[in-house]
Amino acid sequence: MKAFVVICVLALATPAILARKMDRCSLAKEMSNLGVPRDQLARWACIAEHESSFRTDAVGNNPDGTTSNGIFQLNDLYWCQPSNGKFSHNSCGTSCDDLRKDDIAQSVRCAQKVLGEQGWSAWSSGNSCSGNAPSIDNCF
Repeated sequence: MKAFVVICVLALATPAILARKMDRCSLAKEMSNLGVPRDQLARWACIAEHESSFRTDAVGNNPDGTTSNGIFQLNDLYWCQPSNGKFSHNSCGTSCDDLRKDDIAQSVRCAQKVLGEQGWSAWSSGNSCSGNAPSIDNCF
C-alpha cells in the first residue's frame, strides 16, 4: 500500500509532458481558421503527416547539426531561434520552442513564410504531396 501511495505522489508531482498529435482533418480545420487558403490544406496536411506524423512537438536532428522543429519541421538555422543561443537567421522571428507548442499559429505563420520564399520544395515531402495528397473535403 505504501508503494502505491508513493507512486501516486510521484505521478502527481511530476509535470506531464503532453504532446499534441493532430490528424489530417483537425489540422485542415485549424489551418483554415488561421486563414490558410483552402486549396492548400490537403498539401499542408500531407506535409505534416510525412514530416512529423502530425506531432506538434516533433524535433528532428539533422546530419549538419541543425534541428527541424514542430509539425512542419522548420529548420533552426534559418527559421527559428534555438533556446541554446546558437546562431540562427531566425527569418520567422520566433523561437524554436514556439514552433513546438500545441498552438500551431506560429508554426503555420512560419511555414507560410517558408512557402512564400522557397516554394513547396522546401520540404522533402513537398513535391510528393503535390498531386497525391488525400482530399480534405470530408473534413468540412
